[in-house]
Amino acid sequence: MRLFFDANVLFSAAYSPEGRAADVIRGAHPHLTVLLTSPYAVLEVQKNMVAKYPAGIQNLNVWLRLFQLVQPMHHDPCPIELPAKDQPIFMAALHGRATHLITGDLKHFGKWMNKPGQTQGILIQTIAHFLDVLH
Repeated sequence: MRLFFDANVLFSAAYSPEGRAADVIRGAHPHLTVLLTSPYAVLEVQKNMVAKYPAGIQNLNVWLRLFQLVQPMHHDPCPIELPAKDQPIFMAALHGRATHLITGDLKHFGKWMNKPGQTQGILIQTIAHFLDVLH
């Protein structure tokens, strides 16, 4: 599996190191699971951490050591309808060959959840749904 984490899920893991998002990171087997995110997502979560929960920066930095950073593909148009601010997230997941894009953004990604046939083979899910299906 290749799991791409959106900024809001990284924030959750840093904010709540005993929560479900952190459980997925902690439980990822290095030979079976690749953890992915993008510099764009990292900047967003860092900005939100500084504003909302500065103590979580240390947790975030620990988690980020386990992730591969993937740049979005800027030369191709986004194949699904998303606001401009979310397109770099999807495009980075696509470029990183993610099997899953884990996000809590139901407003913008909600209509694409659990529809890999419409999202270039990427299964977009919330952390809760990912864990429910996994178990």
